[in-house]
Order: sequence, then C-alpha cells, then structure tokens
Amino acid sequence: MAGNDLGSLLGGLLGGGGTGQSAGGGNILGSLLGALMAGKGGTDGGNPPPASGRGDPHLASLGGLMDMLTRSGLVDQAQSWVGTGQNQPVSGPEIAQALPDETLQKVAQDAGVSPQEAADEIAKSLPQVVDKLTPSGSLPHSGESLEDLIRQQRF
Repeated sequence: MAGNDLGSLLGGLLGGGGTGQSAGGGNILGSLLGALMAGKGGTDGGNPPPASGRGDPHLASLGGLMDMLTRSGLVDQAQSWVGTGQNQPVSGPEIAQALPDETLQKVAQDAGVSPQEAADEIAKSLPQVVDKLTPSGSLPHSGESLEDLIRQQRF
C-alpha cells in the first residue's frame, strides 16, 4: 500500500528507523498522503473526483498539500516550512481544520488513534518533513513524486 511505503520513507526522513515516535509520525503522514492519493479526501469511495473536487490527486503532491494548507489559512506556517528560516509551529486543531474530515478519520483509523491524536502528530511532523523536502527554500517541480523527493533527501 502506498501509505505504508510513504510512512516508512517519511519515518526514515524524520530520523526513525521504523520504530519510535518519529516513525509513528512518518506512518501517519504516509497514511495521510496515501488517503489523499486514493481520493479519500473526497466522497467517491476511493475514486478520485474531478480535478476541482476534494480528494484531488494533486493534493498528494507536496505542492498540492501546501496549497490545501494555505487555502485553510496556514499561509505563514506553510511558507516558513518551505523557506530557509525557522519553521513556524502549527497546532493539531489547525491541521484538523485544514484537512477534509473524511481524510483525517481515515488516517486516524489506519494509525489506530483518535482523529485529534492523528492531527496532533501531523502538526508535529509535517513542518519537519516539508523543511527537509525543500532544502533549497522552494517547492520542487510538480512532476516529481513524493517517494522520489524523499529518496533524494535520504543519505
């Protein structure tokens, strides 16, 4: 499953070797990105809706996820994670507000935690992941997959 593969890659990027808190954050982020890729943010049971709808496969890209966050009012935080300066924090409730309810429910279910715990873990891990995936201070080209971006950053 894409979410599990992404979770392993993201856990490694966060410094976890498959166990511990960092790996948990990677698994939750992997589940989030997997749900977005599968269209779970929409209402069509896993089939991606038209490009304008929730669950748009574009959201599974780093740029798409950042677009979702900025449209939800997290512009300053998201820009700080991409930029080369200090990362601004984001709260679990802010993440919960930014994500489609169905997506957060799916991520929480996959991780075996409450939606609030999932949102809190995403809030803790996402700034670090975005920061590490954008070392030059800009978003990568839209054609690059998240898996490729993560592999490029791992040494």
